[in-house]
Amino acid sequence: MKDNPVRVLHVLGTTNLGGAESRVMELYRAINKERVQFDFLVHTDTQGHYDKEIQNLGGSIYHVPRFKGINYLAYRKALTDFFREHHDYVAVQGHMTSTASIYLPIAKQAGIPITIAHARSAGVDRAVKGLLTKILRRSLKKKADYCFTCSAKAAEAVYGKGWVQKGNVWTIPNAIDAKRFEYNIDTRKQIRSVLNVSDKFVVGHVGRFGFMKNHAYVLDVFGELCKKRADAVLILIGTGTLEEEMKAKAKAMGLEDKIQFLGNHSDVECYYQAFDYFVFPSFFEGFPGSVLEAQAAGLHCLVSDHVTREVALTELVSYRSIEEPAAVWANEIAANSEQHKTRESKSAQIIEKGFDVRQQAAKMEAFYISGKNPPGKKTEI
Repeated sequence: MKDNPVRVLHVLGTTNLGGAESRVMELYRAINKERVQFDFLVHTDTQGHYDKEIQNLGGSIYHVPRFKGINYLAYRKALTDFFREHHDYVAVQGHMTSTASIYLPIAKQAGIPITIAHARSAGVDRAVKGLLTKILRRSLKKKADYCFTCSAKAAEAVYGKGWVQKGNVWTIPNAIDAKRFEYNIDTRKQIRSVLNVSDKFVVGHVGRFGFMKNHAYVLDVFGELCKKRADAVLILIGTGTLEEEMKAKAKAMGLEDKIQFLGNHSDVECYYQAFDYFVFPSFFEGFPGSVLEAQAAGLHCLVSDHVTREVALTELVSYRSIEEPAAVWANEIAANSEQHKTRESKSAQIIEKGFDVRQQAAKMEAFYISGKNPPGKKTEI
């Protein structure tokens, strides 16, 4: 009789489309589920985009209330009750670091051998919510058995520079299924036809409509680009709290007929094929998987200088300051706008540099089973 797989609990905000969620799901699909299985603890009671797939893969999804500060005692009780009943995991991996200093010690006390904090963002939300996150993270580094990060910027933001310099943080590649995003001319023609942009210069962006992604600047850059290229169109993929505000801004700019808001797409790899250029002016990021995906698809990417240089795995990535006028970004895009005609996939380079999820899955599997030798490198800043 085969041994049952070990189980790992991943703690997230939701199971909707998002950076952390997408990376965990890529890993889940690739890992040997006869040896390692994933369950999910999420901070919502609503169904998420990935719920059905998780259940089909053999995982379970559990729910706790969203932490609001004023419900601190109720939040602790919910976590304590949960881990009292569910303590047979070999590891708990907290991707939601805002409250990991609360739930990881509770998991450890319940008898779970390995607790992991995984830093995936190099910034916090604005106002009170961001301040509370910073306060709660102060003790996190000492409350986890392992401190993981996706980049040096994220490590410093979450754990502090001193903790990183002591060699206490491991950088784990934000791996993707690189071959899934390989450039495909047939897919490109099909999607461009469906979107009615076959004869257009298509600028694309993929990301949640929230503060960090800086969509207002995306629209400003596109507005300037339209002055230089009458055939320019903008494709935005994602949803979020600021989506309606951005639609209103596009209308006020007179650009609503040149911008398509497409929402979320589980087949996002198809839309990268349709783009001619990728723009990404975020205020902060950990290690943006969408920029990695865009490179795999052979897209030239213009990225905010607030984003880690670690994501530039190919020569396709250029950086500019978001303090510069939008026209400067538009000028660079226009100057390089013909490069897409000699487009080549860069998935092989991404695989060679260790950012393919199949490579990562084998290493993570060994770590989860042994509890030793994290599959990354000591973070340096």
